Amino acid sequence: MNEEAAGAWWRYPLLWMVIGGPLAVVVASFVTFWLAWRSPDALVSEDYYREGIEINKTLAEKKMLPALAGRNHAMTPADDLPAPSPRKTAP
Repeated sequence: MNEEAAGAWWRYPLLWMVIGGPLAVVVASFVTFWLAWRSPDALVSEDYYREGIEINKTLAEKKMLPALAGRNHAMTPADDLPAPSPRKTAP
């Protein structure tokens, strides 16, 4: 009969691959838990909806600034414009 001598269990690479995957997951879960414990998330403010609406209004106003400036420039009559200031020339 061909009986192979059984070696030590730590000498089989396939065993380390099988054990290594779950062991890596366990270590990663402890690292994740430590990070979560060390730096907790900030609480959401109670009026989060109103703050979101205000942010959207501010962004909408900024997007409309070029259009409003062009509209206001086109609607201003030419005779209502201030006289241009004389430019100073360098000596």
